[in-house]
Amino acid sequence: MTSSQTGGQTQQAIFAGGCFWCTEAVMKDVRGVTKVESGYIGGHVPNPDYQTVCGGQTGHAEAVRVTFDPSQVSFKDLLRLFFATHDPTSLNRQGADVGTQYRSAVFPLDAEQERETREVIDELTRQNIFDRPIVTTIEPASEFYGAEDYHQDFYANNPRQPYCMAVIAPKVAKFRKEYSDRLRV
Repeated sequence: MTSSQTGGQTQQAIFAGGCFWCTEAVMKDVRGVTKVESGYIGGHVPNPDYQTVCGGQTGHAEAVRVTFDPSQVSFKDLLRLFFATHDPTSLNRQGADVGTQYRSAVFPLDAEQERETREVIDELTRQNIFDRPIVTTIEPASEFYGAEDYHQDFYANNPRQPYCMAVIAPKVAKFRKEYSDRLRV
């Protein structure tokens, strides 16, 4: 069993694509994804909370831990969706969110995930998918700290919140339109 497995047939992946609310909302729609948890990873302060992470002093990134069934969706497929649904060419920024806590990063849980992440980045670079170079970092997976309860399922629980309407809803709509074959039934 690799470190990315959680028992049975599920595996996990950790992605930071700026605001964890956005990444969580998209990943929850993917067929084969069984759980998505918002949280913090990649920092140097134990037990961070939202306020300290947002202050940019802990080194953590807002991230999601995705549990998935590899017989329905592969890690590489999740990577491609991750890259397609945020801007991996903006250093430490996604839209109006600025700081290292909003960096684009993948936190591989084993050597295979690291290899596959490098392969997908190389593939996207060769295909000239983006106008600028991909700046997504590949960082060692450190301890993942679950975010506070009110951050979990944020978009589903707050669809009328202005940020959700202005930022998350368009991303989810784009994903649902462009990747309808990947949607859970």
